[in-house]
Amino acid sequence: MSVGDAAAKERKILVAVDEGEESMYALTWCLTNVISPNSKDTLILLHAQAPRAAYTALDGTVSDFIEWRVGNYDCASGYLFSTDIMSTMDKYHNDAADRLIEKAKNMCKDHVNDVKVETRVESGDPRDVICEMVQKLGVDVLVMGSHGYGWFKRAFLGSVSNHCAQNVKCPVLIVKKPKSNNLGK
Repeated sequence: MSVGDAAAKERKILVAVDEGEESMYALTWCLTNVISPNSKDTLILLHAQAPRAAYTALDGTVSDFIEWRVGNYDCASGYLFSTDIMSTMDKYHNDAADRLIEKAKNMCKDHVNDVKVETRVESGDPRDVICEMVQKLGVDVLVMGSHGYGWFKRAFLGSVSNHCAQNVKCPVLIVKKPKSNNLGK
């Protein structure tokens, strides 16, 4: 394959986006450094919504205290809520996801006017959702932001980017946002 063939190849580039500034920085970096003008690339914006931590009671009332899981950790602060409350919570999460995806799409439009953009919002553990979507969509490159946690926080919270880098079968570009220099200059 010649260099011209590689440049003309249609690539699928998945960018994982969430509410954090790190993922928006990664998207901006990708648009500036990975996507070229007039390319045939498809940019896939993926937002993985963590599953909600409350469950509907059988009798439809606020009910007993229950345990639930966040990532790999058991938490003792979930409650059972009525279907009305659950419906309101679902609407809020869906609206927040829509606003996030719209913000990301606008960033794409502002940086590279002619790039093809697809969006996906999936529910589940972000580590699993991202890996699953990379495989399902036949992605050529995965781009992710990094929170820059130290080893201690990573040990307790886990690292989505590290998990994905170890488990997907395509190149992974982890973009770390530079720390701002607050030296008064």
